[in-house]
Amino acid sequence: MSEIQYLQLTVNGHQVSVASGTVVAAAIALAQAEAYRHSTQDEPRGPLCGMGICYECRVTINQQAHRLSCQTLCEDGMVVTTT
Repeated sequence: MSEIQYLQLTVNGHQVSVASGTVVAAAIALAQAEAYRHSTQDEPRGPLCGMGICYECRVTINQQAHRLSCQTLCEDGMVVTTT
């Protein structure tokens, strides 16, 4: 059996360690972020479908806005910002 590889990333300034193959949405949940983004009415939003269809999980990853956190795999050193 192979050894699990762990990655380190930053979510809203907090260090998070996740297993390789983890999607960003799960890392954000581990970081206990209040919301992934806010709607135009300032309502908190988070992932709903887990398939990249609803776009509610959009976050900024490595300074690229509107990335789908439920469809993006974590990478070592990644910087994630929710709004």
